[in-house]
Parts: sequence; C-alpha cells; structure tokens
Amino acid sequence: MKQIVIYLWCLCSAAQVIQVKDLKCELQSNPTGITSARPFFSWTFIGDSISQEQGGFRIMMATSIEKLKYPDLWDTGPTSKSETGPYQYLGEPLRSGQKVYWRVTVWGNNRGVCHSEPAWFEMGDIVNQEKAFEPPVFEQENGVVKITLSPEDEGRTFEGIGGVSAGASTDLLYDYKDPYRDHILDMLFKPKFGAGFQHLKVEMGGGENSTCGSEPSHAITREELKNPISRGYEFWLMRAAKDKNPNMILEYLPWSFPGYLKSNIYTKESAEYFVTFLDVAKRDWDLDIDWVAAAENENYTDRDWLVNEVRPLLDARGYKNVKIQGPDDNSGDWQIFEELEKDPEFDKVIEAAGYHYVTGREFTEDMVDGRGRPTTAKAKASGTPLWASEDWSWTGKDWGGAGALNLARIYNKFYIRDKITKTLIWAPIGSIYKSVTWDKAGAMKANNPWSGYYEVWPTIWATAHTTQFAEANDWQYLDEACGLFDASTYKGSCVTMKNKNGSDWSMIICTEEPETIEVAIEEGLSKTLVNIWKSSEEEQFVQLESIEPKNGLFTIKLDPKCIYSLTTTTGQQKGEYSIPEETPFPFPYKEDYEDRKVGDLPKYHSDQTGSFEIVQKEDGTNCLKQINPEQGYDWMRVYRRSNIKPNTLIGDVTWTNFTCSVDVFIEGGNVELGGRVQGSYLKGYRFMLEKNGNWTLVFDKQTLAKGSIENFDGNVWHQLKLTFKDKAIEAFVDGHTITKVSHNKKSGYVMLGSSYDGNLFDNLEVKP
Repeated sequence: MKQIVIYLWCLCSAAQVIQVKDLKCELQSNPTGITSARPFFSWTFIGDSISQEQGGFRIMMATSIEKLKYPDLWDTGPTSKSETGPYQYLGEPLRSGQKVYWRVTVWGNNRGVCHSEPAWFEMGDIVNQEKAFEPPVFEQENGVVKITLSPEDEGRTFEGIGGVSAGASTDLLYDYKDPYRDHILDMLFKPKFGAGFQHLKVEMGGGENSTCGSEPSHAITREELKNPISRGYEFWLMRAAKDKNPNMILEYLPWSFPGYLKSNIYTKESAEYFVTFLDVAKRDWDLDIDWVAAAENENYTDRDWLVNEVRPLLDARGYKNVKIQGPDDNSGDWQIFEELEKDPEFDKVIEAAGYHYVTGREFTEDMVDGRGRPTTAKAKASGTPLWASEDWSWTGKDWGGAGALNLARIYNKFYIRDKITKTLIWAPIGSIYKSVTWDKAGAMKANNPWSGYYEVWPTIWATAHTTQFAEANDWQYLDEACGLFDASTYKGSCVTMKNKNGSDWSMIICTEEPETIEVAIEEGLSKTLVNIWKSSEEEQFVQLESIEPKNGLFTIKLDPKCIYSLTTTTGQQKGEYSIPEETPFPFPYKEDYEDRKVGDLPKYHSDQTGSFEIVQKEDGTNCLKQINPEQGYDWMRVYRRSNIKPNTLIGDVTWTNFTCSVDVFIEGGNVELGGRVQGSYLKGYRFMLEKNGNWTLVFDKQTLAKGSIENFDGNVWHQLKLTFKDKAIEAFVDGHTITKVSHNKKSGYVMLGSSYDGNLFDNLEVKP
C-alpha cells in the first residue's frame, strides 16, 4: 500500500502544471450585489517545478463569455507582475445590475502559461456610478453633415505620426544601394512626398531576439560601456530620417539587454547604459535625440529608477532637453495615471505617456470599433501628452480589413475618443526575409536589396492623408470639428486641425457610407481655395478639383469607404520613382566579407539571435564574428521561448537542392552550419561542431546523427559543408564525409550559428 501511495505521489508530481484558480471579486467567488463602481480582483497561482512563481498575468472582462476573446469591458494586457491581487478594475464604467464575465491568464516566472476557467460577478446598485464616454457626433440636417471651423475652438497640439523601427524590422533596408535606398527613404520620411513620418522611434539593441530578429548593442560588455560603439543600422536610420526631415522627432527604447545587466535592469549601471546611447548618437552621428522611452518594451518601468537614476543622469550629462516617455507598456487602461496622481516627483519625470495597441489586436475591419485600451478620464484630465506609442502592426498592402483604410480610421479615432496626439505604427517598413516572424508587417516592403526592388503600399498614402496636411507640434486640433458621422461606429469620422501660427486648416475624413458635408468657416481661418485629396481601394492619393468657398461656406459629397484630406495648404504630392524588377536571391552565392569595413554588419545576413559583425583576421583580411559573450536579458522571457543560441540567416527560403560551405574558427563552445532553415527559432537542418571535435546533425529538435572526429585540432580553421539533394543530406568537415542521412525534403535559408563565444566564419559559399 505504501508503494502505491508513493507511486501515485510521484505520478502527480510529474504531471504538475501551472494552475490559476479561486478567482475572487471583492474577496468573493462569483458574487452578486457588488456596489463598488471599481471593484478589486484576486486569484491563486500554483506553480510547477519549472516556474514556482507567477511571472505575469492578464485579466480579461467582457459582457459575455464569447467576447472574452476580444474583451469589450476590460483587458489589462500582458503584465509582468508577480502579485496575484488585489487589482482594481479600470475598465468601462459598470452599470447597476450588469453581469460581467472574466478570466485570468498567468505565466510562470520561467515560462509556462495557464488560462483560468471563466468566472463572473453581478453588479447591485452601484454607489457613485460613473458616466460612460460618448463620442461627439456631428449634427445633421436633411442628411447633410454640418461642421463649423472656428479659430477660437480649443484642442490639443498635434504631435505627429511616426514609425517604430524595432524588432529587426528594418534589417534588409540597410543593404539596399542608392539610388533605391534613397528613394525608399524619401517614401518614408521626406515631407510632402510619401508617408512623411514625423516621429521615428528605434530599438536600442541588446543582442537578443526582439521579434523578427536581433539588433546589436552599443555596449555588449562593461568595458564597452566606458567607450560605447556605434553598431547596427538604427543610428544610420535616424541620421537618414533627420537628413530627409530636419524636424524629425527621434526616440529610442530597449527590448533586450546585454548579459552583464542581468538580472535587475533598473540600476545605476543600466541608467548609464541608457545614457551612453545618446553619447554614441551625438559623437558619431551628430544626432540630438528628443525622447527616451525609459523602460523595457512592453514590460512597464520602475518609478524609483526613473526619478533617482535616469533623470538625474540625463541632466548631469548634458541631456536636460531629452524627455522621458513612459511606460511604453501594452497593459491596459493607462494604469500609470493611478500612480502619477499620487506622486508629484514621478509625474514631473514622465513628460508623455505612451501605451501599445490602444486599438487592440483583433486585426479585422471591425478593429476600429473594438474597445482596445482606451485612455481614461483621469489620463485625459492630467494634461500629459497621450501617445499610442506602438500600434496597428499589420500589412500595409491591404486596403480593407485591418489595412490602410482601417489605419486612417484609427488615426482619427485616437484623437476623437482618446485625445491621443501622436501615433506610432510598427513597422514603417518591412525589411526582413520571407517566413521570418511578422514578415508581412509594415507600411511598405523592401526585402529585395540585391535587385533594388521594393513595394509602396496603400498604407503609405493613408498615413500621408494626415502627415502631408499638418506638421507636428505646429498644428492643433479643433475639438468642435472632430467627431463621428454615426454614433454607432468610428468607421466614419472627421478630425480638423489648424496651423497654430496662421490661418490654414486641414480636415482628414474617413467614410463608411456616402456622406454630404457642409463646412462653415468662421473669420480668422482661411477661406481661400480648398484643395482635395482622395484615396479609395482602386487608387490612392489622387488630387481632385479644388473648391472655392462662397461666403465662408462650401458643400462636398464624399464616396463610401474612402479617405479624404481637405486643406488650404499646398505642396502635397504623390511621390513616385521607377522601381526595378524583383529578382531571386543571387545563386550561386559567395561571401568573403571584404566589401564592408571592420565593425559593420555583414551584407544580406539577418541575425535572429546574437550579433554577427565583420572583424579583421591576423592576416589582415576580413571575416565574420559572433560578438555576444553571454546570453542577454531576453525580452518577453516570461511569455515566450527564446532562440537557443546566436544565429544568422542568409539566402532564399525556397532553396531546396544545394551545397553550402563555410570556413570556421572555433574560439569556444561550438559553431553551426545550417540549411533548409525556415526562419526564426532554428527550424531546419543544422550541423554543429564543437571545439573538441564532437559533432551533431539535427533537424529542429530531432538528432539525426552524432559522433566525434578523432585527433581533431580545435585551434585551426576548418571547413564545414552540407549538401542537400532531395531527401539525401550529407555533412563534411575539411572535405571528408562525416555523415549521410535520408530525411524529409524541405527548403529554406542557409544559417550560421554559434555558442555565446567569439567564433569566426569566412568564405561562405552556396552553389548547386
């Protein structure tokens, strides 16, 4: 009997998994008669052997169980908090008698996820019931929408529309050659030409995967922190954007951190790490960056660190003009204002509040009407600038669905509903290999640098409908001329802005149904010729015949599902260049790393984890080196698995039958040559060689063969080679066959991999 009990105990222990249960509202299970307008919630977390503590949570609340997928009442978004409550409700105002369904998702501190069963609570007679926000709706008379433009109208300052270059999303743009690279930059940043992005936020790289790959750090060791180094392409991109538009607003934000900053990233040393990024920008690129998002992307921030370390160090080092934006989180409902309200020192440090995915993550044509993460009355009343500091994340190729028209509607909605004055989209451009994570995201595409081919998508012009008609910080919204055509949807809307230093004005209009609009212009605003630009699914950014107001009045008929810009300004244009034809990646291909300088990125490589950089060998020639000395502090480490080691991709995802080879010097650990690799997370065939001569051939996580090379000299260069012919795969070292296997016929990229050591690669070749 004792043996049976022990056996069952072992079986239960082996089967233990993360659990979340005992969901409580006001310390009660599924209660009725809740009278608090903003009740508190808690639960019980039970860990497993891998994750004994809670690493994060997400609360979702909806009016039905079915709507919990896209919550219509409250969604905290993923947080990185270990406490299991109590957490106060910060969602839409609850109603007396309302029944609310809710659930909690938890993550372990070493990954692992669990979703609770739905719970519920029912409201009684609410004490101090709050009034729900009602969007402004334009007056109509006989089917004609009436809008009045008044110079006395109050409204917030328009702070711009921009893009977030991060997660390695701009990787291949760096490899384009002029004139095509210059043309692409014009489409992104040149005022009154293309998208005209007015704000650029970049990733402060940390060397670990941050979505579509990894970006290198300016200080990968403590020694480098004393003399930081310009690495990667983000400094170059900021300089290029600033050259196109001298008024470009610049900002930076980290995703991951180098290993020496583990495990607490909110220290005096990490503040130094943040500030030295500004040093590199100024010293090497003559850049004055405007904003630092002093946090870790989507993992909130630390109040004491910002107040006591970051702000004082910025001031002491000559960066008093650099402002702090925070928390750059994707948690819901602007929770930072609960803290700022009670903390004047913290409130003084945070000069703009930005949250991610205010519009939600539904990604359909109805997402503009989804709840998302609206600003609160407290946030709007604070006077602090409110930003959607990363949003949208879709393919700019689409017009309908979540595409271009939807994004224009979101730009309008953010001011009408949320008083958000700046929106940043991820990504301004998709410059990553096909099949890599999020390879279709971006306002436009440029992932064919060997040919110069790129694609200008409708989203470029949906953005131009705002950016080409109002300048950041010089224009302001006219609140009485911002609203909806129908109270039930944000699909039809209008926002109006005026030049703060003149009489010019612009209206940006999105339609769902046909509309007739009558505009009355009061004295003090320009009553000159009104220029009209239109985008539809069939054709984007077309200038129509202008209208001459009569006695300050004009009427215009608008087609459904279109974007219009009406303006008294001039100079807008639909920029265009001749684009070369798209061609496949060159095959056969050779790379000896001699065409770029030491310290530069290698051409056409796409680092997925770690950092690969051109260095000089003892003989004076160049080669490629993996430079990260240890695994870093991985972004989203709680919620997702990371790549297991540094690796970089090159080539064509359709390559099937080919031979690839590379020379390697194993400084320590091991190196890899891979083929038929599909994208992120090392999915493909990989031949690994250790410094002691042990080798392994794997496919994904499956070991196909392994062994050891006798009398292997790990202190000299060696050549690795893989051949793929249908199902036949053969691995070589120094020209000698090591193993042959028969396996599935796949296709994919060539990959170079390394342990976290300074291993070297040279003379990469891919041939039939």
